[in-house]
Amino acid sequence: MISCRAAFTNGAPTASYAHPFGANLFLSANVDDVRRALTAGVAAATILPSKAPELPSEQLRIAFDGDAVIFGDDSERVSHHDGIEAFHKNEIERVNEPLAVGPFRSFLEALHRIQDAFPIENSPIRTALVTARSAPAHKRVILTLRNWGVRLDEALFLGGRSKGPFLEAFGADIFFDDSMLNIESARQHVASGHVPHGVHNPAPRN
Repeated sequence: MISCRAAFTNGAPTASYAHPFGANLFLSANVDDVRRALTAGVAAATILPSKAPELPSEQLRIAFDGDAVIFGDDSERVSHHDGIEAFHKNEIERVNEPLAVGPFRSFLEALHRIQDAFPIENSPIRTALVTARSAPAHKRVILTLRNWGVRLDEALFLGGRSKGPFLEAFGADIFFDDSMLNIESARQHVASGHVPHGVHNPAPRN
């Protein structure tokens, strides 16, 4: 028997109920509520007006950025503060170190558990990593996913190319990224959720 659960708050924030409900993902148009959910340790994103895929798949197709979404933003901070050359140097020096955990790791693991219940050729869910990283910075990503024992069906290392056309080609039902610049591009092609986390998204001052 399927139970339907709901919370009606008359406009009050709802993020505090995500954990009691056992939610793996919190989506809202209210960025403050999304930040509260992320602070509480729940994967969360701000949903923005976006284009829906023209040829929807029978599978649920979910795409993620890497740094500051699936992974922590340690490498992103190096790039942000010291530039792309420093980023590549950091990734080469730390190639054998798994990346830190990001806010969407638990959601990715939940999807992985569902996928594991089906033969790979008949999975109702397909996942993709769509990242600006390129060789040799891809090596830590692969090492980290193997270390976690988590499956991603596709991994696209774009080397700085615009993500939107790749997301459309993948047929993403939704894409999650911490960069508003990437989200603005992506939402012209697919439904997109902004993850207000990491170095690109400092907490607003009160």
